[in-house]
Amino acid sequence: MNTPARLTATGADYANLATHVRRHGPLPVLDAASIIDVVERSGLTGRGGAAFPTGRKLRTVAGNARRSGAVVIANGCEGEPASAKDRSLLLKAPHLILDGITLGARAVGAGHAYLCVHEGRHDLLSALQRALSERRAAGLPDVDISVTEVPDRYVASEESSLVHLLNGGPALPLSTPPRPFERGVRGRPTLVDNVETLAHLALAVRHGADWFRTAGTPDAPGTTLVTLGGSVVAPGVYEVGLGLSGADLLAVAGGPGEPLGAVLAGGYFGAWVRADRFAAAPITPHGLQSAGAAMGAGIFLALPATSCGLAETARIARYLADQSANQCGPCLNGLPALADALTTLALQGGRKAPGTITALSPYITGRGACRHPDGAVRLIASALTVFADDVRAHAQRGPCQGLRRAPILPVPAPVATTRTRPLTPAKV
Repeated sequence: MNTPARLTATGADYANLATHVRRHGPLPVLDAASIIDVVERSGLTGRGGAAFPTGRKLRTVAGNARRSGAVVIANGCEGEPASAKDRSLLLKAPHLILDGITLGARAVGAGHAYLCVHEGRHDLLSALQRALSERRAAGLPDVDISVTEVPDRYVASEESSLVHLLNGGPALPLSTPPRPFERGVRGRPTLVDNVETLAHLALAVRHGADWFRTAGTPDAPGTTLVTLGGSVVAPGVYEVGLGLSGADLLAVAGGPGEPLGAVLAGGYFGAWVRADRFAAAPITPHGLQSAGAAMGAGIFLALPATSCGLAETARIARYLADQSANQCGPCLNGLPALADALTTLALQGGRKAPGTITALSPYITGRGACRHPDGAVRLIASALTVFADDVRAHAQRGPCQGLRRAPILPVPAPVATTRTRPLTPAKV
């Protein structure tokens, strides 16, 4: 299959600045209005989960920042346990990301930017330190970029959590409004973008909107990084053009390792899709939404037909409950109750659990300080629908044979407490 290589058009030494410039040319010299115009015409959307139009976000932040100036946050935390794309990009093409940060800052009138990664990622920190040192030696940057370590928890990389941390508080979500693009770091309008989005921005501004649209579809232009896992022959991170089918997407990783029952699309804030429906679905935000799923951060996990989808979802639900900020009722009480009910259904069976889940869900959705509880409820609801036959079988006859299989999806070990300590931005 012929897939375009843009972000991944790398050599072994691609992290080197000289190689980067030979491959892509020097950083474009464009004013703010020209940068925003190119990005808007390119049709680039966010690659961190929300798929919001990037050009519109730039224009909004720039408009809000005319008096106070702006701040840029590049989010490279990759809170999804099943995702590896941002880490791969930070290691292999840091200069594309740093170019995108520089151009984004220029577009919105920001003099300072923060590149956020989870704490303890020493290889990432070393790679970024080398890249920033190269750029300073070359006299390249025209924006001050600090690298900030963020607590390694799921909710810590939510955009309001990052703003809270950079303002001196704990990395916990804040109720909105105001949103960061209105008032964020130091009270200034703040552009928050995923690092992959910023790398695409750098390429679009370099090569033009028409070039960017030569991959993908008219409604979903460009390429995207995906993490393919579960029961596929060659799990890993791949770059694909948007718009290919689900079946073609799995073929990029060698295809299914065995017959599939379902695919988890969009990661742990996404949704389950039956394997046959996923195979026909276009891999675009709208195409996956029509199939009842989400693009999310480009995570696709294939589940064998012989595995228990309810048990896999119960493991994720417990992890999401453990990862909550414990700030409001839906997370503090609702998510553990949902995880308990789903675990009971998966491991013990019984007729009460499905009704308990259905009754609890309306009291959780839309009631939290952030979208964490909403994502968990969406995932669980999709499991009850896609694995409806299993729900009935578990309720009537107890656990299924799928429990004999080893777990398929990556779920980190539970943590004992929520770490909320603030971290001082570490400039490298």
